Amino acid sequence: MNKIKTSSKIYMAIIILFLYAPILVLVFYSFNEANSTSVFTGFSLKWYGELMKDTDTIQALKNTLILAVTSSILATILGTAAAVGINAMRSKPIKTTVLTATNIPMMNPDIVTGVSMMLLFVFLARLVGVTGVLGFSTLLIAHITFNLPYVILSVLPKFKQMDKHLSEAAQDLGCTPVQAFFHVILPSIMPGVFTGFIMSFTLSLDDFVISYFTSGPEFQTLPIRIFSMTKKRVTPDIYALSTILFVVILILLLLINVSQKRGENKKKVKKEI
Repeated sequence: MNKIKTSSKIYMAIIILFLYAPILVLVFYSFNEANSTSVFTGFSLKWYGELMKDTDTIQALKNTLILAVTSSILATILGTAAAVGINAMRSKPIKTTVLTATNIPMMNPDIVTGVSMMLLFVFLARLVGVTGVLGFSTLLIAHITFNLPYVILSVLPKFKQMDKHLSEAAQDLGCTPVQAFFHVILPSIMPGVFTGFIMSFTLSLDDFVISYFTSGPEFQTLPIRIFSMTKKRVTPDIYALSTILFVVILILLLLINVSQKRGENKKKVKKEI
């Protein structure tokens, strides 16, 4: 039994090493004084200062954050509304069909989604006689499209965990259907809504393939900016930017986990009372 526990711990350590070793190397060389990825000449914050001077990269980061926040908010609203509608369906064949159609953007390869959406945008633009259609608006539509299934699949399980008669009880106590939704149903499914929002934000922040095909020359996201740099050489200030993003996301995940743990503890206390 002890041998099994020891081997499982070693196995987990190896998995964690493979997952995080590249990130640790990136963080390590972001503090390198020299412009090198093989020789560490000394500790320095030089490349963090250079990052602040790189206006193109900073602008690409701003564009990425604006796109990620906007698309994730809209996808969360639309996905929650869709989940409410799917949950209210009584016909199993129709419900199954809708869920299958919802899962297609998740299962579809990104390159297929990106190329097909680019062709759709260009085709519609030609129909109405518009040129240069690719830009922020097409990127926003594309990101909302591939984020929607993740929001729906995050929210739907919360309806199964919720009491089916909760809305009816609220309406019996004087709430209108709209009030019952916002005051009773929405707080019950909020963990799923929040999870869908976080997933949408991270997927939008990270996306390259679909963004590459649906973006225009006037709006460049950070992944596209970094890809364009790989044709020559990625400068160490990108290591600094990646380190900052990693630390920020890590802190957010820790805060989310702590808040969820506190919420679970409060629920346990209430049940015991």
